[in-house]
Amino acid sequence: MTLDTPGATLTIRPLAPDDLPLVVAIDAALEGRPRRAYVERRLASALQEPALHAQFAVCDDGGLAGYILARVLEGEFGRSERGLRLEMVGMRAGARRMGGGRQLFDALAQWATRHKVTEFRTAARWRDAEMLQWLSAVGFDLAPDVILGMAVSPVGSQEANESITLPEGEGPGHEVNFGSPEANDFERLARDAAEVRPMTPADLQEIVRIDRAITGRDRGDYIAARLAEAMHDSAIRVSLAARLDGAIVGYLMARADLGDFGRTEPVAVVDTIGIDPDYAHRGIGHALLAQLAANLSALQVERMETVVQTADLALLGFFQDAGFTPSQRLSFVRKV
Repeated sequence: MTLDTPGATLTIRPLAPDDLPLVVAIDAALEGRPRRAYVERRLASALQEPALHAQFAVCDDGGLAGYILARVLEGEFGRSERGLRLEMVGMRAGARRMGGGRQLFDALAQWATRHKVTEFRTAARWRDAEMLQWLSAVGFDLAPDVILGMAVSPVGSQEANESITLPEGEGPGHEVNFGSPEANDFERLARDAAEVRPMTPADLQEIVRIDRAITGRDRGDYIAARLAEAMHDSAIRVSLAARLDGAIVGYLMARADLGDFGRTEPVAVVDTIGIDPDYAHRGIGHALLAQLAANLSALQVERMETVVQTADLALLGFFQDAGFTPSQRLSFVRKV
């Protein structure tokens, strides 16, 4: 996106479903490829959960000139602040340098204030000079976070990452049986640690209990909402629970995504993970990641990512031990 300069009179309004073709066209010109499915999914999500999405259009005499799309963060990555994640922003080539990008962000900031959002968050490729320049112009700073990622090895692949190498499971859902023989060290740790399966509403009370023990806060509404999202569309959100000794001892939630600021491959963002403190250091987290990798292979998602605060050395160590490495994308934050 090219940095805007003020001066033109433009109209700001909510983004509408009828804007889809023009948004796709502008996005394709910026990214060099059409991403209709991704944009359509973003607009559909906003219609299903309007309280969690802020999407605005800027118009000039020629019609739709640009757009901005953001989603509310309520507890992802262990945060306590209510945030707004900026996911897409773009201007039509002929409408740039007219202040539209700034006006779109100002509309987003007003929406954030009305909805008690305290901060904006986003990410960008470190080589995307134009996007970095625009983020700086509207007041973003580097966040004290690191984005970590790793490739998801296809199930049964002979070229698998040694940290996660899973056979295709048996049964109607192709579940992986961690009790099967012939596993590598990562699988043996996962197999011996816990039974991992999709989260169900019956697990909610125990998961909220574990989460409260870890965070010191009751995030029942957040976890229930993310579980409902997974139950509604398992291709978008994956939620897993780990059971050991007849009890829920850990959980993981991830969101499959493609498109945020120039992603070139399907990505699953691990935004919530927790282990019962009484079962720490017993391979529960590795078991959850192993099952997630199996599920993602079935969805043809090729990469996992997460965001960890640089001060959280224990969590950083866990993900790095599981095979995650620093991403080529940078994390940014701006207070409302």
